[in-house]
Amino acid sequence: MKSLIAEDNFTNRVLLQEILRPYGPAHVAVNGREALMAIKEAHQSGAPYDLICLDIVMPEMDGRSALRAIREFEEERQVPSANHAKIVMTTMLGDGASVVTSFKESCDAYIVKPIDRGKLLEHLRHWGLIP
Repeated sequence: MKSLIAEDNFTNRVLLQEILRPYGPAHVAVNGREALMAIKEAHQSGAPYDLICLDIVMPEMDGRSALRAIREFEEERQVPSANHAKIVMTTMLGDGASVVTSFKESCDAYIVKPIDRGKLLEHLRHWGLIP
């Protein structure tokens, strides 16, 4: 499983890398714009990301804007929806409006920080990304 972590907080990036590293490469981006560039490069190289973890509150391009841009990019490239990257929104925002908006914008999961390792791994197993 190839994953991308878009997170502006160093401690949260390290935590997610430690959780995901045993399952494959876990790349990092510090904002949504950098994440979108990494995603486009990965597609162009023929090795797209299987999992993308997006923090909602980031500088330059926030997670929701990145989510919309990623899904638009996948549609432009005519990536079948079954092959879209699984996107997990990671945030301190646990309010209902943030959750609903994220799912409307086509995220696959929403996890409130601090990241619960078991909950994240449960999602990955459910999607068939890890055994």
